[in-house]
Amino acid sequence: MKEKAPLRRLFAVLGCDRPCATVSRAGVIADATLSCYVGFLTGGYTNRLAQSGAPRPVDGVTDKETANLQKILAAADAAHAEIGAGRRQSLKDEARLLARHCAQFRAPSTGRAIFQIATTAIPFLALVAAMIWLADPAPWLTLLLGIPLGGLVVRFFIIQHDCGHGSFFASRRANDIVGRLVSVLTLTPYSLWRRVHAMHHAGSGNLDRRGAGDIETLTVREYLDLPWRKRVYYRVYRNPLFLFFIAVPTFFVLVQRLPWGHPLPAREVWKSVLGLDVALIAVYGLLVVLIGVKILLLIALPAVLCASVIGGWLFFVQHQFEETAWDEGESWDFQMSAIHGSSHYDLPRVLNWFTGNIGLHHLHHLNSMVPNYRLQECLSTIPTEIPV
Repeated sequence: MKEKAPLRRLFAVLGCDRPCATVSRAGVIADATLSCYVGFLTGGYTNRLAQSGAPRPVDGVTDKETANLQKILAAADAAHAEIGAGRRQSLKDEARLLARHCAQFRAPSTGRAIFQIATTAIPFLALVAAMIWLADPAPWLTLLLGIPLGGLVVRFFIIQHDCGHGSFFASRRANDIVGRLVSVLTLTPYSLWRRVHAMHHAGSGNLDRRGAGDIETLTVREYLDLPWRKRVYYRVYRNPLFLFFIAVPTFFVLVQRLPWGHPLPAREVWKSVLGLDVALIAVYGLLVVLIGVKILLLIALPAVLCASVIGGWLFFVQHQFEETAWDEGESWDFQMSAIHGSSHYDLPRVLNWFTGNIGLHHLHHLNSMVPNYRLQECLSTIPTEIPV
């Protein structure tokens, strides 16, 4: 599913007055605000749905709210009925063809990988130097420069992301070394994230395998079965102001400093987490000595906040959008989920540069071994007989 991203609409939040839904072939997904009310570098979202029966009334849910959900789920039933077995097999065949096309772009290029590191590190260091120089005479300008610096942190994160997939370099050792070095900037434990993210890829779009590297998502029925306190929590959690400006930065800065609270046992991840913690203390402790706490915070805080907001939004829109597909049990198919459960986020060229082409997320999920610097090439050469 291709999503346009005009810059004219940066962030429009219209409310949180009822649970809404994004498409699910296995059960409409409850979405308190985001897919219905948010436009962030996009043209906005609407509600189209794909399956389940009408909900029963639940204590604490108003008659109007229940009626809205009944209409939503009835529309979902009608939409899902249009997809017959023959059409589903046709979609699977198309997915297989596209997967074979993507497999041609798996080979990493050491030269392009080094060039991407250089074109990220050089402007990053130049911006940091400028921010240090401007910190005393113009602290407001230092804060403003934190925005492009945050964009470069996102680009570094994509490099770490590809290293975790083993796709950035041909050498696993090179991937691991670069991935761990970059983690000092992204604040993300490399080995922990690599394992959790692999779990995300293995079960993306599968209602039976939610919870690994995902934003919490419920079906409408699951939402209605919650007690009112948990329904309030779900609405607050998925409110864009809370999710992007509080929850995601908190996750990167604080939650990832501890070996608990992850989809893997603490005994399996503590080395990755605490190893990065030690590195962060050493690196940023040295920076405190060299430039002082005030200047370090002027540089780091806006960059971390900006990178967290951008990263959180990208991760959200990559899998939760109009007509996104979810399945369960034997109905779930890896390649079908990659194409119909991951978005093609059509960003301007400069934003594609900062985000390492991760907007081509359907191709990335179809074959995670295609390095980010080959995704655009992969998209541009898709044969015309393969519908996308």
